[in-house]
Amino acid sequence: MLGPDPADPYPIPQHKRVMFIKNLVNSPNIEIGDYTYYDDPAGADAFLQNILYHFDFLGDKLRIGKFCAIATGTRFIMNGGNHRLTGVSTYPFAIFGDGWLQDFEGELDFPSKGDTIIGNDVWLGYDSLIMPGVTIGDGAAVAARSVVTADVPPYAIVGGNPARAICQRFDEATVAKLLDIRWWDWPIEKITRHIPVISVGNADQLAACA
Repeated sequence: MLGPDPADPYPIPQHKRVMFIKNLVNSPNIEIGDYTYYDDPAGADAFLQNILYHFDFLGDKLRIGKFCAIATGTRFIMNGGNHRLTGVSTYPFAIFGDGWLQDFEGELDFPSKGDTIIGNDVWLGYDSLIMPGVTIGDGAAVAARSVVTADVPPYAIVGGNPARAICQRFDEATVAKLLDIRWWDWPIEKITRHIPVISVGNADQLAACA
């Protein structure tokens, strides 16, 4: 046995609330790694309709790595939610046309903070909100109802509004070792064989498996 099929959208047959979301997304602007799951009692529609505030014609991407756990109520605000702050008004007159589309410099040039990137083995807690252009590093954890407005280092735990560092899961040397090992990129046969170490072991034990 090599674990659940990553191509199965519902890896736990009796629980349709848990979804391998790579199989539910059909958008060139969204990339999701194998085994990353979203948990929501409302099912797949909740992810497809509610989790993402995104105008895909802007071209920004949401990239989520492998083996991430995304809790109910998590939301990603993409760059389509940004308004200019440099003028007198933040109102986006130009998008409505009908005489409001004027010929002035940058009329449809709204602010962009780039792609939103979630690393591998990241845990996003209940009702967390991820703002545009944020990068959350491998192995990080975001506390429930946090608003992430800035990058999160690998293996950090953050929480609050705006989210702030609570602690690092491991010391710098251990984090460097784990980032070098990158267990999530191993063949699934190897991951399956070493799940006890990945789950409850330490970095030295994992390095021995590598």
